[in-house]
Amino acid sequence: MSEEQHHEEEHESGIKTPKQLITVVAAAIIVPVIVIIMLTQFVTLDNKKSPGSDVFAASAVAARIAPVASDAVFDASAVVIPKTGQQVFEAQCTTCHTAGLLGAPKFGDAAAWGPRVAKGYDALLTSALHGKGNMPAQGGGDFSDYEVGRAVVYMANHGGGKLAEPAAPAAPAASAASGAASDAAPASAASK
Repeated sequence: MSEEQHHEEEHESGIKTPKQLITVVAAAIIVPVIVIIMLTQFVTLDNKKSPGSDVFAASAVAARIAPVASDAVFDASAVVIPKTGQQVFEAQCTTCHTAGLLGAPKFGDAAAWGPRVAKGYDALLTSALHGKGNMPAQGGGDFSDYEVGRAVVYMANHGGGKLAEPAAPAAPAASAASGAASDAAPASAASK
């Protein structure tokens, strides 16, 4: 009997229930599949780039800083042609003054512009530069005070006014100083 007991113990497996059998069969299928997937990923891992990493490439960085890092020198004495009253109106004022939004006098409406024009150019310019009612201040914006003044005259004259075009601002002081220095140089040369 001892031989029979020994023989039975020798042929017994670790799987005693159907649940254990299903677990072993599932593991026998799933584990090799996972190992195969991992091996294929490892083999194809050759220098993959992560998404967005190309923005750190030297050429991409150079392209981004090129406008700032250029050697371009801007000529500060270049002549800047001021915008006309119509150009400023079309760029800045037309939104409210064409439709009469927020109480703005409509462009070309003589009845609405009459009392405003009667106050004079200076009052209109002050309102435009510093704001009045619902109109925000335009001074210090995209246009110079001179250009805003030209827009005021343009709108007022199309509303029945007869305002004169504002005088152009004087040349910058740097240009005047360099002009005075160049005038003094020939005078001193002539005296020698």
